[in-house]
Amino acid sequence: MTESSKPFVLILQHATWERPGRIQEALEEAGLDTKIMTILDTKKPDVPNPEEYCGVVIMGGPMGALDFEDYPGLKAEHKIVKTAVESNKPVLGICLGHQIIATALGGKLKKGKESEIGFGHIDRVNRHEFAPLESDGMNVLHWHNDVVSVPEGSTIIAKSDITKVQAFAYGSALGLQYHLEVSPAILDQWLSEPTMVEGLKKSQIKKIRDEFEENDTLIHRVADTTFSAFAARCASYARELA
Repeated sequence: MTESSKPFVLILQHATWERPGRIQEALEEAGLDTKIMTILDTKKPDVPNPEEYCGVVIMGGPMGALDFEDYPGLKAEHKIVKTAVESNKPVLGICLGHQIIATALGGKLKKGKESEIGFGHIDRVNRHEFAPLESDGMNVLHWHNDVVSVPEGSTIIAKSDITKVQAFAYGSALGLQYHLEVSPAILDQWLSEPTMVEGLKKSQIKKIRDEFEENDTLIHRVADTTFSAFAARCASYARELA
């Protein structure tokens, strides 16, 4: 990194509708630049040098975390996670990103007992500064089929009745199986995207809209706290790089 360059947060995106939303808002409020890349289809993608970025965000997507044959760039994403955590660089994963973090660090991926799509309750398992939750948990937006076991040495932060690992921390990494980043505009895009609503009835789509409106005040507050804390860690790492 040259003296004139400024560290940025690398955001790996897997689908046009799976945008960083409130994550990017928190990073921008912290004065951090971001670089969004999609590297799924490239076996050896041209990614930035690790010295150029001060944090990593890995977004969700419809593919599996280990679908290397169809999406060879996923191997590069696993390497990015491992390298970042080894250097104590902040990493945040959402849904698929959560699963990529887990599998990159030694966890296991498998199909869940059933899909979690729509709003459901998560319970706090352990307190952790990376993902603050009240003791009675909260209702959050889910959209996944696969689940993970955590790497050895992780702290499980939240669970649901269906999914044992809804949030975990390992070193400098935080994985969230659920979606705090979704704004009203992003939700509208999701619910008009055929890939996202395949198999859902109109009544189910309406229920998701209604429950988003009911829960978004709390979700927005928790998202701001969680993502601002991540941004602060990235800013601290940027100062070290500089």
